[in-house]
Amino acid sequence: MKFELGIGPDSWGVWFPSDPLQPPFEQFLQEASKAGYRTVELGPYGYMPTNARELLPILDRSMLRVSAGFVFGDLHSPDSWEQRKPEVDSVCTLLQQVGAEFCLLTEAMYTDLRTGVQVAPSELNHEEISMLVENSNRIGAYIAERFGLRAAFHPHAQTPIEFEDQIELYLQMTDPTAVGLCLDTGHHAYCGGDPVAFLRRHHERIPYLHIKSVSQAVITEVAQRSLSFAEAVQLGAFTEPKAGNVDFLGFRDALRDVNYQGMGIVEQDCYPVAADKPYPIAVSTREYMSGLGLA
Repeated sequence: MKFELGIGPDSWGVWFPSDPLQPPFEQFLQEASKAGYRTVELGPYGYMPTNARELLPILDRSMLRVSAGFVFGDLHSPDSWEQRKPEVDSVCTLLQQVGAEFCLLTEAMYTDLRTGVQVAPSELNHEEISMLVENSNRIGAYIAERFGLRAAFHPHAQTPIEFEDQIELYLQMTDPTAVGLCLDTGHHAYCGGDPVAFLRRHHERIPYLHIKSVSQAVITEVAQRSLSFAEAVQLGAFTEPKAGNVDFLGFRDALRDVNYQGMGIVEQDCYPVAADKPYPIAVSTREYMSGLGLA
């Protein structure tokens, strides 16, 4: 097994390129390094400097490298490629220049992130699924050829690809040579799936992981009160691995059994969050993962 553990800005409550409720990127990098991590994600494009000549020395001083960035938006409409291509080019240019390996793709949410109001259909029709597959394959092939990067699709709660049957259909329809899967243990469990069993079934398509857990008690309350995703996060729906309902002992065993070769990024959704809260959690999570033999 070859497993590299890193951490993402999401664990510091970073959801947007710029937001007064988020810590500055310098704090994230300094605290991630101090907590013992050596790999980080880029976060939303624009959160960190977008000029590699500026960013690389900052990363070097913190003894950090970047594993991935992401493109988040509509991938299922007829004009999606034209809409996403400028962002793909900007993000992947920076990722290539800082030595990253992956670009993560995530479909647009069908609810408003802050209010929870439904803004789009929760399911895609046949034509939209076909377009999502076509665009995923196209982006994957494009960034591999032009930037030397690998695409990994990230299923996300309250997007049209969130439940196990939807994810499995996506895997069946997409080209495995063009796009892999980023399995987010927290989002998968939040949507009622079993990330351990899913990993065992589909590990060959999963080169990249997001590591977090969930509180089933909070998820139940969210469903009963029909709360938005943002409200669920604020209530503590996502937890550090040692504190939630995901079976990380079983997950560790599954990684070993399938001889997993890939990346695991600690990413605990927590927007907004007090400035002094993320660092102790980052330390605690790394210690826990180390105790499992995964750090």
